[in-house]
Parts: sequence; C-alpha cells; structure tokens
Amino acid sequence: MHSFAKKINSKLSKFIPVNEPDLTGNEKNYLQQCIDTGWISSEGPFIEKLENGMASLCNRKHAFAVSNGSAALELAVQAIGIGKGDEVIMPTFTIISCALAIVRAGATPVYVDSDPHTWNMKVEDIEPLITERTKAIMAVHIYGITVDMDPLLEIAKKYKLKVIEDSAEVIGQTYKGQPCGSFGDISTLSFYPNKHITTGEGGMVLVNDDELAERCKSRRNLCFGKADRFVHQELGWNFRMSNLQAAVGVAQLERLPQTVEKKREVGRMYHQHLEGCESFTLPLKQTAYCENIYWVFGIISKNASRNAKWWMNKLAEQGIGTRPFFYPMHMQPALQNCAKTKGKFPISEMIATYGFYLPSGITLCEEQIIHVCEKLTR
Repeated sequence: MHSFAKKINSKLSKFIPVNEPDLTGNEKNYLQQCIDTGWISSEGPFIEKLENGMASLCNRKHAFAVSNGSAALELAVQAIGIGKGDEVIMPTFTIISCALAIVRAGATPVYVDSDPHTWNMKVEDIEPLITERTKAIMAVHIYGITVDMDPLLEIAKKYKLKVIEDSAEVIGQTYKGQPCGSFGDISTLSFYPNKHITTGEGGMVLVNDDELAERCKSRRNLCFGKADRFVHQELGWNFRMSNLQAAVGVAQLERLPQTVEKKREVGRMYHQHLEGCESFTLPLKQTAYCENIYWVFGIISKNASRNAKWWMNKLAEQGIGTRPFFYPMHMQPALQNCAKTKGKFPISEMIATYGFYLPSGITLCEEQIIHVCEKLTR
C-alpha cells in the first residue's frame, strides 16, 4: 500500500473530531519569543500587535484583547451603559453568553425568533418589541451567515438604540463587502479553539468612539486609578489577555485568509457530497449580502422521528464527532425569571431540536468529509 493511502486510512480509522485547531504557523516561534523575553503576562508586544491587527481587519479605531468571548460581551454591555431596568433585544437562538451579559448587567433580554433560512434573528420582528425601556439591540451572526445589518441599523437609528454586534462566529466574514465587527456601536469577538482565529481562550472588544474606548480599556483592567494606581473610582474586571495567548493569535491572524478559504472549501465539499440527500436541510451557500464562511457546517433533520440526538448518536457510533445546535434562550431553565418573553419561537425551537453540525475544522481532508457523508446517508 502506498504511503499516501496508508495515511488516509489512518485518518479514517481514528475518531474525527468536530474541530481541531491548526497551529502549524508561527505559533511555536512566537511563544518561544515570549518565554525568551519573559513577556508572559498581560503586558507584552504581542497584545498590541493582535489588537492593532484586529482593529485593522475590522476597520475599527480601537480594539481591546480580553480573556474570552463571554468577557467581551459583558464588557461591551456594561461599557455602553446597559443597566437595571433596561431591555436589550437579542436572538433567542444563540449561545447563553449573550443573554448572561445582559442579565448580569441587571437588564432584561427580549427575544427574537430565527429566520428559517439563515438561522439568524428575524430583523423584521425587532421593531414591535421596542418599548420605552429598550436601550440596545444585540446582533449575533450565527454559524457563518451574517445578520442582515442594514435594516437592523435603520431600526436602531430610528429609535436611538445602541447596537452590540457579536461577531465571534464570523471572523474574516463581510456583509456587503464590509467586515463583520465594524457595524455595532461596540462589537465583540471570541478566540475559542473552534473560531477562525484562536488564542486558546480569548476575545476582543472593538469600538470607534474614543470615550467608549477609554471605558472599555479601564474596565478591562480593574479600573486602576490614573493619578494613584490603587485608588479605584469605579469597579471593573480582570479581563486581561496574556501575551502568550496574543502570540498565538498573531500567528493565527497571519493565516486568516487561508483559514477562511479552507472553511469555505470544507463547506463546498459537504454540499457536493450531500446535495440531493432528502433527509437534511443544508446551510445556505450565500445570501444577497454575504457568502457563507461556514464557521460550522450545520444541517437539520427533516425526519420528525429522527431528531439531532438520534443522528448524533448514530455518527458517534462510527467515530464521528458532532455538536447540537444552540438551545434557545427562552427555554433555558436558568433564565426563566430573567427575560421578557413575548410570542412564540417555532423556528428556533425546531432548528434546536433537529439541527446539529458535522466536523468542520480546517484540518479536515476530503476523504474524511466523504467518510462522514457516507456514514450519514447510509
């Protein structure tokens, strides 16, 4: 057997994880520089390099690295002045970090159902939910397709609302040619290992407004005093990122174009091998305003008797990793007394029940994708 064939068979004989980060660039080199110079804490040159690089990527004036994406959301919500008694309109179909940031600020999440095609929040459902207490809209780009931002921004402008843009799942994506992360009054990113740029754990807050930037910078770092360091006029957090993490992020940022292209290649291969399969709804390849970046390749079972758990168990038996879709916020036991729920959310409930995603990492080879599709469709 040829060595190439042996390598492929070896890959197929092993568990195929839902994601595996690619750390084959300058990660080791930059980490070694941190160790050699002693810059391993939240002070060090790679912090500034990563912040400047992400600010440039997202067409932002200011960027602040933080400890994770959840911290970025908490910092963003409180930096723009969201507090007790306020309401923030957000998608019910998202990760709980989005709702937690609102709840922990003392505010109330107000949920919007999903669009059945893009799985993002239904922008047309936002305006009827606005009250005198509404202070912001949280726009969360889901699974690689962007929220339709123009009508959302028009609503925000009409009612003088702030926009918090969560771009964690679309690093490197654009909306009508403009980078995601550039649209909100404040925008956030996550650098968790399954993101297009990873620092292991980590996140970013991005803004243009100088005053807002100063609040983010101070609150990220315990609100140390300017004249007297240990005299604190306000309460902040220790949300700092280490120079070690930033070093990995800088190396990842260098290869972002290749990562985005590989993600889209993975998406194209899945479409090629699953198109025509009547058992599943596949993700959109594109919309009028963006091309799918395939943060994950999500599919929805059309068989009412075979929900996501059924399919995931089947694939797990074949050594294939999967993940369920998000569980809607309006159904979360921990949030039952924290939110303002109006109306029903049938699309979010349906895709949460029947949706799951396949191995989607950039280390996948086509043979693995074919293997996954064969096990899925037999």
